[in-house]
This record gives sequence, C-alpha cells and structure tokens, in this order.
Amino acid sequence: MGLVKEVIKEIGNKSREFYEFVLPPVDMYLKEDSLKLVIDIPGFTKKDIKLTLCGDILSIKAEKEIDEKEAESLISNQRPNIIDKKIRLPIDIKQGEEKIDSAKYEDGTLTIVIPVTKRGKDISIE
Repeated sequence: MGLVKEVIKEIGNKSREFYEFVLPPVDMYLKEDSLKLVIDIPGFTKKDIKLTLCGDILSIKAEKEIDEKEAESLISNQRPNIIDKKIRLPIDIKQGEEKIDSAKYEDGTLTIVIPVTKRGKDISIE
C-alpha cells in the first residue's frame, strides 16, 4: 500500500508543477479605452498575490503558506502553492507610464483593468 501512496503523491506533485508552469488561465478583453484581464487564481488570498506592471509585461506572483502539520499527512497535492506568471500585454505601454485602473480579487478570480491611451493621431480626409 505504501508504494501506491507514493505513486499517487508523485502524480499529484507533477500535475501541480504543470499547473504552476502553464496556468493560471487568462482572458483578455480589449476595448477602446481599456484592457481587461480576468485571471483564475483559486485557493489564494488577496494578501498572497503580488502584481507588477513593467512596460507591457504584467507579472503575477502568488504564494501561499502550507501548514507543516497538514503537509506531513498530505497524500496528494494538485493545487498550486506558487504561481509566477509573466504576461506580455497586447498594448503598447512605455516604461514609466504604467497605470492600472483597478485590480480586484474575488471568489478566486483576479480582474485587472489597464487604461489604453491612444498613441496615434486622427487624420481627417478632405
């Protein structure tokens, strides 16, 4: 029975590592004046999440503490303990001009709204 327990634990560890590498899933909505990102990060608290915007790169870092007593009896751990994701945004943001209108974390979903400034100039045609 001990071997089966170890195999299940290892499978759980590998799936968690894959989740930490590939996910969290991100949806982006581009409107005329803003870019809205909806990111699924269940299992974390607001204080566990750190956001950084540097130019057009959004960094999301989340890390939760694990209770040592519970960790000793853990058989399978498929939920991530750490997320470190960098996302290149589909908008042009100059370094030093980064702004975030709002960032809200509710029910495991992080919603970020970034203003989009119009860089070009409208040209009238006569």
